[in-house]
Amino acid sequence: MSGTIVHLHKHTDPPADASAVTTLTVVPDPPAIPPVPLWVRSGRAIRAAVTHDTTKATARAIARHSLYVAGGARIVARRAWDGRTAARYERMLRAAEAAGNFEAAAEWEELGQRFRDARHRRRMDLLHSPLDAAKGAAVSAGMGIGGLVLLGVAMAVATADATDVVTPLMAVVKFINLMITIVRVVWGPLISIGPFLALLALWSVGAHQQAAPQWALPAHVRSGEGEPITPSIVVKALRDLGVPALRKAIQEMGDAGASMLSPIVIAGCGVEVDVTLPSGVSTVEVQNRRRKLAENLSRHEHEVFITIPTAARTVRLWVADSGALDEPIGPSPLATDDSLTADYAKGRAPWGQDLRGDAATLSLYQRHLLITGLSNQGKTAALRALALWLALDKSVQFLMGDLKGAGDWAMFEGLATTLIQGPTDEHVIQVTEMVESAVEEMNRRLTAPPGTQFPPLIVLVDEAQVAFMCPVKDEDKRPYGGSKSNSRYFMAVRKIHNQGRAVNVLMWQGTQDPTDQNLPKLVREGAHTRASLALGTESQARMALGDKAVDGGAAPNLLRPGLDKGTVVVASDGIAIPAGQTSITVRTHYISTDDAKVIAERAKALRDGVTTLHAVERGEERDPIADIVSVIGDAPRLRTQDVLKRLSALNADAYGDWSPGDLTRVLDGTGAEPYKSDGRMVVSRDHITRALANRDTDGSASGA
Repeated sequence: MSGTIVHLHKHTDPPADASAVTTLTVVPDPPAIPPVPLWVRSGRAIRAAVTHDTTKATARAIARHSLYVAGGARIVARRAWDGRTAARYERMLRAAEAAGNFEAAAEWEELGQRFRDARHRRRMDLLHSPLDAAKGAAVSAGMGIGGLVLLGVAMAVATADATDVVTPLMAVVKFINLMITIVRVVWGPLISIGPFLALLALWSVGAHQQAAPQWALPAHVRSGEGEPITPSIVVKALRDLGVPALRKAIQEMGDAGASMLSPIVIAGCGVEVDVTLPSGVSTVEVQNRRRKLAENLSRHEHEVFITIPTAARTVRLWVADSGALDEPIGPSPLATDDSLTADYAKGRAPWGQDLRGDAATLSLYQRHLLITGLSNQGKTAALRALALWLALDKSVQFLMGDLKGAGDWAMFEGLATTLIQGPTDEHVIQVTEMVESAVEEMNRRLTAPPGTQFPPLIVLVDEAQVAFMCPVKDEDKRPYGGSKSNSRYFMAVRKIHNQGRAVNVLMWQGTQDPTDQNLPKLVREGAHTRASLALGTESQARMALGDKAVDGGAAPNLLRPGLDKGTVVVASDGIAIPAGQTSITVRTHYISTDDAKVIAERAKALRDGVTTLHAVERGEERDPIADIVSVIGDAPRLRTQDVLKRLSALNADAYGDWSPGDLTRVLDGTGAEPYKSDGRMVVSRDHITRALANRDTDGSASGA
């Protein structure tokens, strides 16, 4: 039933005419939608069914298992052909020649010739074998019948029955008849199911070898996710690398391209293999195609590392298990072992794990250190882990400057002799003066009598780029920052790099986003241990680690910012690096700030107490007794030699030249004079504190 729709529209505006109150609007019916033809609906249904994921998966499965049979037949045929002919030897011969290994080629040629000679002898023997077989069968039959007759005669004699002579012979005849009957019964079904068994065997071979086109394989196989690394996969990855000479050489090798490879060995959370490249292919051509090689191996770029071993024309590939590098490593031994101690001279800091999963430990003995990387990649945590370990050796002294001032080094309050924290120009000035005081201490040690032993002094500056970029100048117009010969911070660092190692005065620096301006060439090349987290460019990698390390395969610029936090590439003789390599990649243990505080407390418990200064004081009148009280700290007594060392560290200008006689002179008559304890001259904290209190009381009384 059809009709019209009538809308009643009420105007909101006052009507011009009182009689026109409502308006009738007639709207026609919308046109009827024509029905969809049956053939269109059928086509859509068929299309939906054909393109459905279940249909695709079913079709792919049918094609895959069908092609497994064809692939298995091809593999079996090839194996049979290789077994009957010298094709295998010919392939290996061509592979050795393509690889330039003529000694191996000669061996394969000799083995092939031996195979041909043995095959010829077998074929010549076939000419005589029918006659020999007939003779052998006749002799065997005669001997068998004769033996059965003799057995029958023995039975007839025993039973006194002549018919037993043929009993053994008839038993054999009946057995043969039974076998024939069994064969006649089984033969029909065997003929029926035999082809199916053969097809099943071919399918099994094809399925095991994944002998089907890539599009027909299961999704996880097509993606290669988690696919184990095999020689054939490595050869295919190299063949498809885009190096024409390499591809041509592998094609000439046939399926024997694996002759380029050393045995693939398990190495931590991945595998390692050496690849001897054919003549005409350089190692650089492979190094420059790291991403493509990783993709050919069904891995991400960060999961494949290419280094150059000592052998010529050889690259060493380390391929991680899929996703293994995204898994965190265990906690630091510093956080889990309360009994762990450190030894500056002979010990090694537990820093993390290498890519093999082995512990990576670093020797810090007489080595200047530089660690760099992009911001927020774990630089401070990696540097702090080394300092925390070294703090467990109570002989080590620290001068620290944190030019970020976020509290990352606050736990060294009471461990470091000087701790400056802050990002301002004033803090840069204080850090510069701290480093210059270390230079003075170094010079004092250098002038000491030969054979004098000095405790290690670590001068640590985190965010050192702030110091190099500081524009402030002193009253003599000398800049604190910069990289010129009049730069105070630059020259102080250079002096420690040049001579500090000989007297155990070491410079540690942490910096970010290196450039020639914020990390001058002479400073970065003065470090014995150079480590880098993720960087942006190869030029920055060369600044951080040096040309030799980068040319040898070091690539911190290929680490993933944010994802590879705490992963460092290290170039140093203080860490075990595989033979032939110039660097090693280490996944450092992360020590949280709370854990760092606990470790620092353990380190403080090993010491007599250290008074930490927050600025370097210069050019002021000193109060020797008050300074002696401050350097003794919480120790009940302190050797005079240690008092002198701490006074010198407190203010080298005032106390750098002091001798035990100067200390005795200052304390003479105060009641706190040095005295012997266990055969050594010491200063008592209680005595010197009482002397200071008495002096202050006397001063107040006289003033009154």
